[in-house]
Amino acid sequence: MEANATTLYILDFLKLDKIVLFIFLIGCIVFLVKIINIWSEKLQVKFSGKRLVILQVATIFSFFLYLCGFLGSFYMVFRPSKEVLVTIGGSAAVAIGFALKDLVGSVIAGFILLFDRPFQVGDRVSFADVYGEIKSIGLRSVRLQTLDDNLVTIPNSKFLTDVVASGNSGALDMMIEANFHVSIYENLERIKTLLHEVVITSRFVFLEKSVIITFDEVPISNTFVIRVSVKAYVLDVKFEKAFLSDLIARGNKILLENNIGRPSSCPVPVEINS
Repeated sequence: MEANATTLYILDFLKLDKIVLFIFLIGCIVFLVKIINIWSEKLQVKFSGKRLVILQVATIFSFFLYLCGFLGSFYMVFRPSKEVLVTIGGSAAVAIGFALKDLVGSVIAGFILLFDRPFQVGDRVSFADVYGEIKSIGLRSVRLQTLDDNLVTIPNSKFLTDVVASGNSGALDMMIEANFHVSIYENLERIKTLLHEVVITSRFVFLEKSVIITFDEVPISNTFVIRVSVKAYVLDVKFEKAFLSDLIARGNKILLENNIGRPSSCPVPVEINS
């Protein structure tokens, strides 16, 4: 009698209409997340100053919508009994523990990344030999878009064991460094003044933070030259490459216009013996 009841329950549990309804609900959840992402992109354009906050809220909302939507849809459609829930939970735990331990590790790591926040959506991050912007933090992986527009997927668990460096740590601005090389015989204070003017007149610079210009003597091609490091903050990390290109282009131009000697044409002192 119990065997017949169990068989009927299983047949009822696996009815085609319930399976179709469950798949339909999952499709609706995926569609809803895509709509949220589209709205998020429009809001980022409209409120550019809050771009990172909007990205972070949309990511967290999508994360929990997937998780809660899947579990809620399963319970609403199949209405499992307590015994079934216990059985499914135990079986799932064993299966996950042995067959999907890496996936579970990545899911747990995803929660840790969301709340421990070593980096956030929108941050510019260096990880291993990859550098780019964090586009999303998902259940299983982090998606990072490199500056040459490649989308790199990295399992969440990797970030718990390897070193990761965040360039802006949740802020819109970030330090950018541009290097110039000049002759050791040039007036360094004059060079500092010229390059400082280049930085503060850039349309991408964030002037609420200081501009730092340092000098270092380095060997290049069997001679010594002065490396000028210009460090300034970009207004928004999305302008990183544009700001760096602007500094280098205008910096080289002003050095050339003021006849500042460069390594390829550094004057070499010649001793004349009389």
